[in-house]
Amino acid sequence: MAPTFPLTNSVPMTQSFRERWHMNLNSLMDRALIPHCGDGKDLYILTGAVPSDHSVKGKVTIPEFVWLAACCDVPGGGWAMGFTKHTQGGDVIEDVLVRDLEKLLPHKPQLFRDNCGETEQDTEKMKKILEVVNQVQDEERSLQSQESMSPFASTQSQQSVPLSPEAPDGGGSFLGKVLGFLVTPFIKLFRLIYYIVIAVLRNVVHLLWFVAKQVINGIESCLYRLGAATISYLVTIGQELVGIPWKVLKVVGKVIRAFLWILCCLVKAVCRALSIPLRVLVDVATFPVYTVGAIPVVCKDIAVGLGGALSLLFDTAFGTTGGLVQVVFSVFKPIGYKGPFDNSGEL
Repeated sequence: MAPTFPLTNSVPMTQSFRERWHMNLNSLMDRALIPHCGDGKDLYILTGAVPSDHSVKGKVTIPEFVWLAACCDVPGGGWAMGFTKHTQGGDVIEDVLVRDLEKLLPHKPQLFRDNCGETEQDTEKMKKILEVVNQVQDEERSLQSQESMSPFASTQSQQSVPLSPEAPDGGGSFLGKVLGFLVTPFIKLFRLIYYIVIAVLRNVVHLLWFVAKQVINGIESCLYRLGAATISYLVTIGQELVGIPWKVLKVVGKVIRAFLWILCCLVKAVCRALSIPLRVLVDVATFPVYTVGAIPVVCKDIAVGLGGALSLLFDTAFGTTGGLVQVVFSVFKPIGYKGPFDNSGEL
């Protein structure tokens, strides 16, 4: 590796790490990045490595980790994500935000303009990409566990080979052959039990990991919904609190308008009262005085009128009666007997 990398711009990596890194990138590109960015038409990729303090023969610096930054520049539906993978310790690929990846790089450069439209990114697409990243991580962990178990299995097989009857030792006796023939089934049985236990444990671990991941995702979803509901509640309360002064101002404005309306009506009434002639006001004011002063005169006139009416009535009655009496006497006077009167007054 030392003579090769000083003459190229390739990052110095071991063969196994390079294969895993390329496998991770191919999986991410084919299953996550390209499908969620319009088949890769607006997808921009940046990749590199961060050097460590170790070097090969003082010429080639061994990278601490390699990284990849992806930007989907789609208006209204873009996204940006970063990925890192450490060269030591057998770590799996990790997802990070672009701004966090920039902090990990030397001199903290800006990888994309405006952070690839960070304020308008599509969170739903990013969640789907993270789901694929989790699947890639699980696949890499299972692959690492298989690789870690394969040397132990090969060691067990190598230890069991001398005991098999098909490969006897050249200097073995008949007793050794018999013992090998008797022990071999037990060894195979133990090996089968060992493989079964390892497979069960591996599946149990995978099941527990899947359950834990689902529980974590459920808790995260619940917390997200709770936070969204809390924020919505606080925003609603804030809007109501902000609207209270405006409503108070509206009420005060209506009260002032009503007061001005009443004042305007009073001014109109005063103006109309002032527009009436003074003589009319004096007549209206003195009307009660004249009315009270005229009551005795009116009563006197009424009494005189009633007295005259009664006097006229009596005069009419007496006159009518006297006239009737005179008429009666004038009618019956010729009918009456007239005799001679003597001086003595006898008939």
